[in-house]
Amino acid sequence: MTTDKILLDHGSGGKLSHQLVSEMMLPIFDNPILSQLDDSAVLNIQGKSLAFSTDTYVVDPVFFPGGNIGDLAVNGTVNDLAMSGASPLYLSAGLIIEEGFPMADMERILRSMNIASQAACVQIVAGDTKVVPKGAADKIFINTSGIGLIPPHANIAGNNAQPGDKIILSGTIADHGIAVLIQREGMTFDSSVISDTAPLNYMVKRMLMRSNKIHALRDPTRGGVGTALNEIAGQSGVGIKIYEENIPVKSEVAGTCELLGFDPLYVANEGKLLAFVAPDHAEMLLGGVKEDKLGKDACIIGEAVSDHLGQVVMETRIGGTRIVDMLTGEQLPRIC
Repeated sequence: MTTDKILLDHGSGGKLSHQLVSEMMLPIFDNPILSQLDDSAVLNIQGKSLAFSTDTYVVDPVFFPGGNIGDLAVNGTVNDLAMSGASPLYLSAGLIIEEGFPMADMERILRSMNIASQAACVQIVAGDTKVVPKGAADKIFINTSGIGLIPPHANIAGNNAQPGDKIILSGTIADHGIAVLIQREGMTFDSSVISDTAPLNYMVKRMLMRSNKIHALRDPTRGGVGTALNEIAGQSGVGIKIYEENIPVKSEVAGTCELLGFDPLYVANEGKLLAFVAPDHAEMLLGGVKEDKLGKDACIIGEAVSDHLGQVVMETRIGGTRIVDMLTGEQLPRIC
């Protein structure tokens, strides 16, 4: 480790996060399932393949345009399960609540969790609640864990991407991170940017009904699309080439990023996926994604290649190229 204390950067999903996992956590807890480092663990139990995942949500503010910490917690774990091809079945919810948190806000969050779980067709079947003294937490933190069933024909993992695979992005990027930032900072300009928080399990199911040539899936949350692509490149040992002109960014999001000096490639998303698919199935799968209401802006943004292994390279709009590295530092803290 390069530091002797935990920094905010260790929670960014970027380089320091990966260093914390690979240099401290993996050596202590090392086992073949954990070492895959996918969005969910794949467990083989009595002839069934199950996906299991857990995540903790500390977003600030807890209410933001398009959602709140409650539906974010449900959708986030549903999506982590879906990235292994699983149909999510059951969730647990653990709440850490600061003393003095308004009861009306508590009910609003719980109701939104219920609505989100019904929308994703999952049940919250277990949970825990802790209350800590005022100042010991920031309003409310939520942990959700979940399990789902992986269909027999799915073989999806971060180390399965292959040279030639086309990369599908299901829609516009950076909506969630910018929506949260605008709310947090109380920016006074009019904005229609809302979070993209949503469940992706139906989209993935539609894709799997069309093809068994989906090699890797990832939802680009913390660290954004740039970091997620680097994760797949490293896990699969492939190079990745993407095209800046193909990457959809809403004009208002792009303008806010430019104003504040953020790169949309590293801003969090909560309702988008990246899919690495066989080239001969790419257009068919893209059509399936576009049929989903969450995928109307989907497009092919690049491909996996057999050179510059482990690196992501972007062809810019002006015809040059630049390396897209994993996020360094904490671009936007407390986004999810």
